[in-house]
Amino acid sequence: MTSVAQPVPVAGPVFLRQLARLGGGADVGQGPPLAATLAQWIDWHRAVALAGALDDRLPEATEPPSAESAPGEACAQRHAQLREAILADPLLSTHGRTTEVAATEFAPFRACHLAHQRAMLAATGRLRGRLRDLLGTVPRLARLGEVDAALERALAPREHALLGQLPDLLADHFERMRAQAEAAGTATGAWLDRFRLDLRELLLAELDLRFSPVQALLAALRTADSTP
Repeated sequence: MTSVAQPVPVAGPVFLRQLARLGGGADVGQGPPLAATLAQWIDWHRAVALAGALDDRLPEATEPPSAESAPGEACAQRHAQLREAILADPLLSTHGRTTEVAATEFAPFRACHLAHQRAMLAATGRLRGRLRDLLGTVPRLARLGEVDAALERALAPREHALLGQLPDLLADHFERMRAQAEAAGTATGAWLDRFRLDLRELLLAELDLRFSPVQALLAALRTADSTP
């Protein structure tokens, strides 16, 4: 049984370093300030919804949801399950594969990546909804749940579009590694093992990145629990 470990709270820098390395050295860590980037992501109609969540009108507190496992434990357990699924994926294993023919196509790896992405998206969506429900039971935190919902609606389309480009980036990385191995006469299975590790590391960094909003909502709930 896999032990439940707390997810990494902030994984953006790790994720960006992975992208920079796999993207052939492109400096994706540099760019406009965050405020300017967000301004490009949010259109006018979504900005109105976000402004409404930030105004002075506090929503009424709702009834506490039905009792279940502590939210922090549930989130950590789901994160651990997704992490274990990545680590246990047979396509990403390097054990006993060093003699595999290097003519493998990228298609199975694309399908693998997309499957893990869908699992992450479904899990984080459910967890964020659950945590927003819990925030709604605390009057001074209820607006935070509204703000998170507005941010998710505003930023989710761009986030999905950007993270949806990762399989294409990996396809380019796959072809570069194959061409370099052929030019250097590298053993047929060695570069595939290195690619599997690269894909696995990127998926783990993406997992932590996608859990960042969940961790932020959990941190807010912990402040409510610790307040006398």
